[in-house]
Amino acid sequence: MNNYAPARPTTPNAPPRETASGAPRLLRTRAALISMGLFAGVPFVLALLTAVRAPKTHVLLDYWHVLAKITDDNGDLLLRQIFTYHLDQPFVLPSLLFWADTAWFGGDNRILTVLAVLLTAGIVALLGSMLPKSMPAVTKAALTAGFSWLLLTSHATELWLQGTNGISWVPAVFFCVLAIACAHHGRTWTACLAAVFGCLSFGAALPIWFVLALIAWLRKDPRSRVMVPAGAGIVVVTAWFLTRPSSPQSLASSAFDPDGRMAVAAAALGGLWSAEVATVAIIAGGITLGALALVAAGPVHDRVTHARPSAVNAGWVALAAYATMLAAMLAMGRTTDQVPGGNVGLISRYVVIGALATSALLVLLALNRPQWSQRSLVAIVVAVALTTHAIGGAKANRVRHDYAPLNLAAIALRVDAPAVLDALHIQRAAAPAARALGAYPFNDAFTLGCGGPELGTRLPVPTLPLLPRATQTGDTRGETSTPLTGDTLITGWAAINGTRPDCVLLVDQNDIVIGGGITGLPSTTAKTKNPPPEGTTWHAVAPPNTTIGSVIVTHQGRFYRVPQAETEIG
Repeated sequence: MNNYAPARPTTPNAPPRETASGAPRLLRTRAALISMGLFAGVPFVLALLTAVRAPKTHVLLDYWHVLAKITDDNGDLLLRQIFTYHLDQPFVLPSLLFWADTAWFGGDNRILTVLAVLLTAGIVALLGSMLPKSMPAVTKAALTAGFSWLLLTSHATELWLQGTNGISWVPAVFFCVLAIACAHHGRTWTACLAAVFGCLSFGAALPIWFVLALIAWLRKDPRSRVMVPAGAGIVVVTAWFLTRPSSPQSLASSAFDPDGRMAVAAAALGGLWSAEVATVAIIAGGITLGALALVAAGPVHDRVTHARPSAVNAGWVALAAYATMLAAMLAMGRTTDQVPGGNVGLISRYVVIGALATSALLVLLALNRPQWSQRSLVAIVVAVALTTHAIGGAKANRVRHDYAPLNLAAIALRVDAPAVLDALHIQRAAAPAARALGAYPFNDAFTLGCGGPELGTRLPVPTLPLLPRATQTGDTRGETSTPLTGDTLITGWAAINGTRPDCVLLVDQNDIVIGGGITGLPSTTAKTKNPPPEGTTWHAVAPPNTTIGSVIVTHQGRFYRVPQAETEIG
């Protein structure tokens, strides 16, 4: 039964319904709407803060690989190249966004991270627009707040931290949800246009044509509105299958492995309920899929048996179908055990699949379970939102932990250290184009972050105090744990009064700054026998074929020399 179907007209002699006192009820409704509005804004603000505070540098292979492919060494855009596949997927719009960020915004990663947050917020708004007008305002506000918490979740921190991930994935989903929202309101041809943009974004949009056909069928639209999207879907998928590269994606398994692929699909649907334990996500995904099948069965049954249109439910059934198709595509194309947790479905960026599925489930329950009171529904939405967001905190911390060492990429690019760039999986071939376009780190915004000394600065090294060795006791000590060789990853740690240094510099034998690095890294990234205090590890890099004289760290404006580990000097 649909709780929010259009009301039947009342008879002229029907007795008036009893209503509560108008003013107090209006005040309660306004208070509830304001509360839900503020509640919905919290995850948006948190995600936006993460995006704004993200590193300036693009540190992921995909960005530099695509930039090298679509530009020449002068930074000019190679139009033909944007229509080639990336990761076996169409990548036209993300390629253009990567180039635009480089050419117009100095290659600032934060431009794309903020854009990813705004596009995700747009998905939230589109889902909110699909709720029926007959639904009570408080219920609509609560569900929209739920969409915000589910889609702008802490699980998805990877999308807000590195724009490469966000722009590779979010635009396709945004255009697909836009297509679903348009078709849900009967604007099939506008929906088809949005689907085209989705297919130009990424392979995540390939199933959208069949989803649009499903909406038109559920709404009992004219047959052409069912057949045209379905036919377009067959053409698009066939063309992709015939033209895609035959080589497997990185780390993806080509084994038959039906059990493993089912586990990935289920984990993707239930990824909101586990940060690291695949079994929990798989169970949650199975429950989500079963519940979706249960609540979607009613509208589908009505359409099949009674040819009764289900316009209110159409978009939400389709959204559930789209999320399920995405999970199946992920299982078919990316199944591997070479990831944290052993299940691709737990990777941060794929939590969007579970968020869409859970959003569809909440709305279908609200639409088709009239016995649930508004208060109960609001309580369920708030509980789901807060619980899933809290669970995602562990995943967010792991993403920050894993990405932190990659921030050395800016310095490695600036000093042109090929071996270190290879170790960081940075496409060095893109450097000439980035340099020609004046993109970071090849512009005046580049800094070693030491509040003064930059590459080429001379330091009074002989007069600087030497830190006590790591083998000594005290809150101030440290060591360099790898040989001082150019174009290698130089690691060590330093603690000054028990806290991490502000920055690290490498100087040559003439005391000129020739390299630098990053500080505050996890202790697990230190290559040392002496366990460092957490957060005091540093990584540094210098150009190839250079002689490094000393490692310098700074703390609150003071400079210290870092000794080599005793095993290195002995």
